[in-house]
Amino acid sequence: MIARTVSTGWQTILADLSLILFMVTAAALANAPDGPLGTDEVNPHAARAAPHKAPHPPVITAAPKAEPVGVWRAGPGAPDLQQWLNEVARDPRLRLTIIVHYAPGGRDRALLDAAKLDRAAGPRGNTARIVIEPGEPEGASAVVEFDADTGTQLARQGA
Repeated sequence: MIARTVSTGWQTILADLSLILFMVTAAALANAPDGPLGTDEVNPHAARAAPHKAPHPPVITAAPKAEPVGVWRAGPGAPDLQQWLNEVARDPRLRLTIIVHYAPGGRDRALLDAAKLDRAAGPRGNTARIVIEPGEPEGASAVVEFDADTGTQLARQGA
């Protein structure tokens, strides 16, 4: 009798190793505290014994923004904001953002500048996002952009 060894191809070995790797990874993710199948608690039994804590305050995140369609900056020779807005395409998905940067000690003036620009925008400024923040260079700008929040509109029918 001749003894023969069973030969397997490299494809079978690679498939077996891939399956083993998949099972090990799935088990690790299922037991991970922040995994898709696990809980956010490191030890669920310890969390049940611990007294109930007050919920954390909501996290404040930046407003969702998209790519700007047009940018206006205050400066010599620049058109006023109302004239510039009249030249911008009237798309109901566009949103106006008025941005005013100020240097230390210039906060009150920045608030006045933002209010002035909001009035200058006319009816198109009714839904404008207004951002007043410290930063350099000082000055005002306005951005018209497609925004993720489609509930606010720059252009209105008949405007």
